[in-house]
Formats: sequence, C-alpha cells, structure tokens
Amino acid sequence: MKKTFKLDHPKIKVPRVVDSVKHDIRKFLKKERKKPLPSGAKYWGFDCKFGQSEETAVEVHLSSLTKNIDELVENNIMTIYVEITAKAIEAGDKPPAQED
Repeated sequence: MKKTFKLDHPKIKVPRVVDSVKHDIRKFLKKERKKPLPSGAKYWGFDCKFGQSEETAVEVHLSSLTKNIDELVENNIMTIYVEITAKAIEAGDKPPAQED
C-alpha cells in the first residue's frame, strides 16, 4: 500500500477524515494477514514508511503508525504519506525491536 492522504475536505471535518485513514490502514492489514503464508513462514510482518510526502518518509514501526498520524494532525499538516509492505517472517527470524 502506497498512498498519499489529503486531510482537508470541503464538507468533512478533519477528525472524520483521520478516522477514515486509520480505517483504511487497518482494512489493508486485515486483508494482507488473511493471505496464505508461503511455506516455512510463520506469520506476516510489515515494513512501514510514514511522512508528509514520499520524499520525506521515514521507516516507522507498525504499532506507532496511528500515533504518528495523530502527531502530524496536531501540527496542522494536511497531507500524509503511508507505505506498508507485507513480508513473510520465517520461523527462526525474530521481529525487529521497536526503538523509542
């Protein structure tokens, strides 16, 4: 999923648009997790990039994605770029540690 979301809409208020963006992300993740795993894989992992635009996007952990969206909205930034790529995690691989 590579998508740029515009948060300003003439008729819909920003909090509802933000809820819609979060819903689209959750819907994509649910759809990807339902896909059959390749042989030898234990579960689906996700690489995420997030930012104001594709050029300024940085890698973030999936669990902090919605928090990052809220931070950009608080700073009155009305364009959000989200890129999520699914990858199969092998049985011996450990998930990367989240940095705070």
